[in-house]
Amino acid sequence: MLKGIAFCASMIAAPVAADTDDFVEANLLSIFYHELGHALIDILKLPVFGQEEDAADVASILLIDAFFEEEYAVSIAYDAAFGFLGEAHAAGSDIAWWDVHGPDLQRYYNLVCLFVGADMDARSDMIEDLELPEERQDSCEEEFDLANSSWGPVFDEIEGSGTSIRYTGGTSSLTEQIISEEVAALNQNFRLPQTLKVTVEDCGEANAYYDLERTEITICSEFEGWLREIAP
Repeated sequence: MLKGIAFCASMIAAPVAADTDDFVEANLLSIFYHELGHALIDILKLPVFGQEEDAADVASILLIDAFFEEEYAVSIAYDAAFGFLGEAHAAGSDIAWWDVHGPDLQRYYNLVCLFVGADMDARSDMIEDLELPEERQDSCEEEFDLANSSWGPVFDEIEGSGTSIRYTGGTSSLTEQIISEEVAALNQNFRLPQTLKVTVEDCGEANAYYDLERTEITICSEFEGWLREIAP
């Protein structure tokens, strides 16, 4: 069974990003952490109350907040948010309401709310820049605290260094460099009870997924091209 990314969204005004390579890197990191969320749910046999895709999105946001210095984390959050808007723009009004993933615009607002909820004062500019409605702002701190109290103990449980996350792809493309370096960094922070494989390979489509049977995260090489197409 595969857990992956879907492309479903709605129209919204396009934002402006500063650098295409930075946009690609931020979204690859966000997507990789999303798939890592699926992997942790499987490997650690975590209970999930609600949609697993939502839980994986939350894990991704919390890891971005925790792993990076403030300026870099904010930059990643902006570009990851722009990624959801880019997918929304590309899909138009063709929203797959039946899909296990939430609509891209909803994932956009969830990302913004959770990320600014971690530090409303320091990240107040994002509220205005990314047009988070006032009605949603009121709950962002509580939403972050709830998310952190759920995922935080999980991250604490696997804290440590080792080689349990094993990268098996190449190192020539930008995608391969980003993912291989991130796996090395994760191994300095996390030690899993079993080996998690990570690879970058051609899939015939722009996708990323976690394979339950193989305990493996696959980032499709085509994803980089897709990200460059939707980069604002």
